[in-house]
Order: sequence, then C-alpha cells, then structure tokens
Amino acid sequence: MKRYQAINLIVLSLLFSGLTSCRPAIKKNNYLVCFTDTIKDEYGYKNQNGKIVIPLGKYLRCFTETFKTYAIVVKPKSGFIAIDRQENVLYEVFSFDNGPDEPSEGLFRIIVDKKIGYADLLTGKVVIKPQFDCAWPFENGVAKVSTDCKTQPDGEHSIWLSDNWYYIDKTGKKVD
Repeated sequence: MKRYQAINLIVLSLLFSGLTSCRPAIKKNNYLVCFTDTIKDEYGYKNQNGKIVIPLGKYLRCFTETFKTYAIVVKPKSGFIAIDRQENVLYEVFSFDNGPDEPSEGLFRIIVDKKIGYADLLTGKVVIKPQFDCAWPFENGVAKVSTDCKTQPDGEHSIWLSDNWYYIDKTGKKVD
C-alpha cells in the first residue's frame, strides 16, 4: 500500500511540475501604466515599480491604460497614433467622434499613407494592410470597404460616397 501511495505521489509531483513549467514566465516590468497630473492635465507612463518611463506632457493624452506592446496616444501635430515600447510610431489611428477608433470585433481602423486598414486590439499588429479609401468597422465578421471613395462634407461631419462598396472578412479577403 505504501508503495502505491509513493508512486501516486511521484506521479502527481511530476504532473504538477510539468504543468507549472509549461506556464509562460511572468516577466517583471512587462508593462507600463498610464498616470496623470490632473492639475496640469498631463499624461505619462510608469513601470510597475513606479519609475517614470515616459514623462508627463510628452503626449497630449494617453488612451491606453496598460501599455504592453503598443499604446494609443495623442502626439502634437500628429493626432492619434500607436507607439511601440521604444516609442516608434507604428501607424496613425483612425479618428472617430473626436477620439481614436473604437475597436469592433477585436479590430480597430488605422491609417498609413492616407489609406485605411485594420490592427489587432490585443497586439496592435496590422492584420489587414492599409489599402482602402473608406472602411467601416467590422460587424458580424465583415466590414464594408471601398478603394474608390470620396469624402463629402455634411455639416460638421462628413460622409463617404462610393459606387464600389464591397465586404471583406477579417483576413482582408473579399466576401461574395
């Protein structure tokens, strides 16, 4: 009986050590946290130890509270942009209703060279390269887009006009 219990204990120990060693390691300081000076209305980022990594006032506003791989910020004269941890500009973030584009179905719209594409909400990686003149958010797995589109003012807003709208899936492929 003792031998059976000892074998069970060894098996359980091996299973437990195998499970815990397969878990990804949690790195210290693997993300930054937005902080604000509410009196001056300035934003910046600190690491988990409280050390300032991006000083207050460098960006007009920080929209990403927890900065893991990318953050959406407002840079003077550039608008809404996405930056990586080295503060390289990844792309411009599509502006909608006086703010950065709201994610829809895990994607948000981006702009590169005046063309619209889509980036992944979790990683910030471009998943559909910017190629559209007009592009709506994803809804029910598809997005309405056009490569031949004009923007027309409509009061304080604007509207998109095109005779060549079509739908794409989340890989960027045209849907029939």
